[in-house]
Amino acid sequence: MRYYLGLGSNLGDSKLYLRRALELLEQKNIGKVGARSHLYLTAPIGGPDQPWFLNGAAVVESGLKPEAMLEALLGIELELGRTRRLGEKNFPRTIDLDILLADEMVLKKPELQIPHPRMRERRFALMPLSEIAGEIKDPEQGITVRGILEGLKDDGRVKKLDEIL
Repeated sequence: MRYYLGLGSNLGDSKLYLRRALELLEQKNIGKVGARSHLYLTAPIGGPDQPWFLNGAAVVESGLKPEAMLEALLGIELELGRTRRLGEKNFPRTIDLDILLADEMVLKKPELQIPHPRMRERRFALMPLSEIAGEIKDPEQGITVRGILEGLKDDGRVKKLDEIL
């Protein structure tokens, strides 16, 4: 299965955390990392006052089913120092790994939704995803990732950097 992941970090050495997460995907035989986007500097949305994020996207080929992939991603987050507090959203984090898309799959479970339920509203997710999968269609809307990005009305502050994830 081809997974399109969104990655983010705004604590510590964010570049290191993002790149290390992709290394761990391969080292732990979770999947093979393919295309990687540039890094994007993005303003935080909601939550407390906090540093800006580094975001990116990557394609990962894996034999894991979505629930197992989510479990593997949560394990990598934990290994890289991510702490989660029940009920808290939009807090600073060392690493955030999200499944944005998985082939043409639509999955609606309490613990996992594919496509990612807020992906279509977030410039920081769509810009890097568009770079590596702009012509992929959202299986629910039938619109390409690039088309969703072009129609986005948010004013999210996102700056593309010269470095590749």
